[in-house]
Amino acid sequence: MTVYAIGDVQGCYTPLRQLLDKLDFDPSQDTVWFTGDLVNRGPESLATLRYVKSLGDSAICVLGNHDLHLIASYLNARHKPGKRDTLDAVLAAEDADELIDWLQHRPLIHHDKDLNATMVHAGLPPHWNVRQARRQANKLETLLRGPHAHKLLAKCYAFTPHKWTHKLGKWERRCYALSAFTRMRYVYPGGKLEMDHKGAPGSQNGRIIPWFEAPHARWRGQSRIIFGHWATLGTHQDNHVLGIDGGCVWGGTLVAATLTKSEIQYTEVLCTVS
Repeated sequence: MTVYAIGDVQGCYTPLRQLLDKLDFDPSQDTVWFTGDLVNRGPESLATLRYVKSLGDSAICVLGNHDLHLIASYLNARHKPGKRDTLDAVLAAEDADELIDWLQHRPLIHHDKDLNATMVHAGLPPHWNVRQARRQANKLETLLRGPHAHKLLAKCYAFTPHKWTHKLGKWERRCYALSAFTRMRYVYPGGKLEMDHKGAPGSQNGRIIPWFEAPHARWRGQSRIIFGHWATLGTHQDNHVLGIDGGCVWGGTLVAATLTKSEIQYTEVLCTVS
């Protein structure tokens, strides 16, 4: 059995199938991890969702910010659609109820002890270890799968605290955690989230740093962190993290990493989005 991890698809169904063909992916034997953002901005979100869902236990997908945006749109938890959204076909589909329910039951973190790997869409804040992050994810997953999903998403769109403190209330803690898991790129050295800058490392001001460079991060050394979300970063690997968002929807590449305990091998396809 081979385990692959694939970066943000964002509705680029045709490149996804091309990449899986290139990998000789066999769902009866292999497993594919998706870093989240299966949908939106690309032209074939509905086909992508249906296909990944059809893979059953052979596909493991964590939730990304665009997946949450789809759920929020379906639940009417967000009032205004984005100008570049391409979610109408999913929302109008005859199997929309089934697809959204499946999406709501995806995790925010996937941890594999044997591979020493933890997958999340955006990253982990420096003050959590992997166990703490998984505990926070479990609390969010329970909310997203239950009757309060609409309330959670509406609150998170209205306001998100950027700093984790003991003064935060229950819903503020949940909104902070959801933003960290699905939207984070940069942090201040003290751990406060910076949610606006999207450029590659080196383009930011001198105060903020990539989340994976935060000093004294508690998750470091506990597990290799696999993430997407950051198209301007591209493929990034060091001893602690593996970033694999190749910016497919922006005309870049869709990246797959073959995962083993000892090494990483990359396969990618060039994306043409019309």
